[in-house]
Amino acid sequence: MIGHQLALIRRELQEHRAIFVTPAAIAVIVTLGVLAMLMLASGFAKELNLALFSAQNIAGVGERRAALTGFFVGTSSIFVVALMFMTVFYSLDSLYAERKDKSILFWRSMPATDAETVVSKLLTAAIVIPAVTAVGIWITHLVNLVVISIWVATKGGDAGVMIWGSVSIIDNWLAAFIIVVASGLWMSPFIAWFLFVSTWAKRMPIMWAFLPPIVLGLLEWIVFRSRYFLTAIGERGDMTPLFHALSLEQFVEEERWRHGVDNISLLEHMDLVGFVTAAGFWSGLLVCGILTTAAIYVRRFRDDS
Repeated sequence: MIGHQLALIRRELQEHRAIFVTPAAIAVIVTLGVLAMLMLASGFAKELNLALFSAQNIAGVGERRAALTGFFVGTSSIFVVALMFMTVFYSLDSLYAERKDKSILFWRSMPATDAETVVSKLLTAAIVIPAVTAVGIWITHLVNLVVISIWVATKGGDAGVMIWGSVSIIDNWLAAFIIVVASGLWMSPFIAWFLFVSTWAKRMPIMWAFLPPIVLGLLEWIVFRSRYFLTAIGERGDMTPLFHALSLEQFVEEERWRHGVDNISLLEHMDLVGFVTAAGFWSGLLVCGILTTAAIYVRRFRDDS
């Protein structure tokens, strides 16, 4: 079973190169953007020298760590948005494409059951793609730290103090990995729904994936004058159990920000125990299991040949 799963996941990675290409393309774009900003900043020599002097001699480690953490969060968010779109399109296309090009007939002749095939696609969407995204985030952070360090050194700054002595790499990298992997598990009901739609839609699976929830939400509003269904779907995207209560004022008001700037840690804002013990986490996995079973059943008995 495990051997079959590993082989099937390798097949998914070989057939869907976008899983690797998308993070790589984003990494290149982000790095080019950083280089462009550094070149633009170099045009303001007087202001640049003052900023470097202030950051190196006046600003404390906390302020520099907060600035670098903000940079990490900003670049990571681009990968997270791309992860969302990539997961949706992969899930909707993975089972639909093999029916469309009739390759399902070939794969059914291989020693892999329908259950193993569907589960491998679920694991790829919910775990493998987030893991690849996390690696892309790590590499991008590292490359950009090197680029910024070289730039700071050429401008007369001490990169060892300003960059490497202030950045919290482990904290940021672990936080990024936890967030992207947790998002895949938390959104597993939607992934399973997309896979289910991909098993039976004859055309335009993206329309059939989003149209029924919208119609159900409208019917609920027309009949009952309530919005529980669409609200539940919308609130699912918040991943609330993963994070402690956050106060936005802490990052906006100068006094409160400076009060906590010496202890900047993304991991401290996460509640892993609360996440894995939340009712929403396990109910989501239950819904995911039901929809995955339905996808296996439809794939097993539907014949589009």
